[in-house]
Amino acid sequence: MILPIFRTAMTALRRDRAALALSFILPISFFAIFAIIFGSNRTSTPKVSLIVVDEDRSPASRDLVAGLEREESLNVRTAPPARKGAPVPQPYTAATAEAAVKAGDVSVALIIPQGFGAHPISFGPNAAGTQIEMLNDASDNIAPQMVSGLLQKAAMTSMPLDLAEQGMKYTEEYIGAFTPEQRKRMADNLDDLRQILDGRAADPGSSQGFDGLIRVEQRAVVGENKNNPMVSFYAAAIGVMFLLFTASGSAGSLLDESENGTLDRVLSSHINMTGLLAGKLLFNTLLAFVQLTVMYLFAWAVFKVDFFSHIPGFAVMGVCTALAVAAFGMLLASVCHTRAQLGALSTLLILTMSAIGGSMFPRVLMSDALKRAGLWTINAWAIDGFTKVFWYDQPVSTLWPQVTVLLSAAVALFAIARRLARRWEFA
Repeated sequence: MILPIFRTAMTALRRDRAALALSFILPISFFAIFAIIFGSNRTSTPKVSLIVVDEDRSPASRDLVAGLEREESLNVRTAPPARKGAPVPQPYTAATAEAAVKAGDVSVALIIPQGFGAHPISFGPNAAGTQIEMLNDASDNIAPQMVSGLLQKAAMTSMPLDLAEQGMKYTEEYIGAFTPEQRKRMADNLDDLRQILDGRAADPGSSQGFDGLIRVEQRAVVGENKNNPMVSFYAAAIGVMFLLFTASGSAGSLLDESENGTLDRVLSSHINMTGLLAGKLLFNTLLAFVQLTVMYLFAWAVFKVDFFSHIPGFAVMGVCTALAVAAFGMLLASVCHTRAQLGALSTLLILTMSAIGGSMFPRVLMSDALKRAGLWTINAWAIDGFTKVFWYDQPVSTLWPQVTVLLSAAVALFAIARRLARRWEFA
């Protein structure tokens, strides 16, 4: 009996060619996505957007800013991006730079204070005035570390003359006065160094590995008073991914009703296909919204996520996200002809969307190409909206880009699903 059962299963699988093909396409596709995400980042690091405010305007501070601008891993801004038809933007100040970090425009901003040129080296008690302030977003743990390391590198490669002069001054102060001959020799060496620097730019590869020459004080301007900073992010990221699975599974009831004949009996009554799909869309939207609410209530009860003060923003994003994923599920059910096809196709698409959309891996760490690709997913827009609400504490009015995209996606997906569902009407 074993062999006939095996042959029967193989025959059923061969008949459903779409499910058979997807069974092999799914693991290969998902492997390729993760290979692109993680494999490409081994050799290159995504650029970090950095705001630099130079309050000192000394030769040393200008050299330091120029050194940071030469770093390929940094996208240095000293003024907001220019917009077509708008006045030329003014350079950032400490206040506007802090506002940009709070708004989520960048993760890090450096404030070079006045007096930096007098004491650029962090050495001895007189170096207190050299401290650079780093404003950061606590949700991004990698960007501040990258900026800190590149700041020290930029100091070594772009300020050799300043470092040499300060080193001589502190050596004489703490070790003892130089003899006239030593002073003359060091002065001659400094003159030679000035001539070299006047003739060519400092060699970016000349760093000898010195660390900690520039004092940096880090201050989190976003998330400093929040508990478990990444919980609110992953509540949205994981929540949206599983909402997609739930919506596709629930919408699959159309296929069950088609197979057992229930769909024909329903359509022969007073209801049409548009009303049937709209009713299922409403049910799946409500189911997804309740599921999302339960997840955030659990995050509030267990992980102390501040939920109740963000209810207006959560309600807006929750409804829009639930509607979009419900429409996506209806589309999948309309495309597929069997449950096996629906299972394979939904798994492939949902895991792909979740991978490049930020549900599995933060988009801030992805390459620019993958970031742009992620904008074609429901996940990315939903996560961005929930992050605005729960992390940046932004008002509902700032959610219009995410709301517009999600509602437009819901309308478009439902319209396509309705078009594809015509096959049941003429079956």
